[in-house]
Amino acid sequence: MCEYFVKADPIQYEQRSRTVRIRNVLTSLRLENMVWDILAEMAEEEGCTTNALISQFHDEILAHRGEVPNFASFLRVTSMRYLRRCVINMERKQSQPDALTYAAPLARTVHALDSAPKPRAAVGG
Repeated sequence: MCEYFVKADPIQYEQRSRTVRIRNVLTSLRLENMVWDILAEMAEEEGCTTNALISQFHDEILAHRGEVPNFASFLRVTSMRYLRRCVINMERKQSQPDALTYAAPLARTVHALDSAPKPRAAVGG
């Protein structure tokens, strides 16, 4: 089992810093390339930029918790929860006749886990 994980391309877990505007303040976030890719996929599904999604997450957690003590870790966990939700949705759909409805987003996600992400120049937004 461990062989699958240890053979991951190091570019996937290489960290990259990006400047993001949150509440009209430029801030730097340092996340793994794979996390940036998953956030970009989430933003695409929401019809917004990665920068806009990150800013929205920040505003929502601030409103919900009153503080944001470790935002980078929050984004990592959010990415994992997104992947988990994709798997759960796919499993639910497989038990129904139209099982392919959620297969494409999950297939993209699984492919991202198995291939090296391409570094992005800027977050955008």
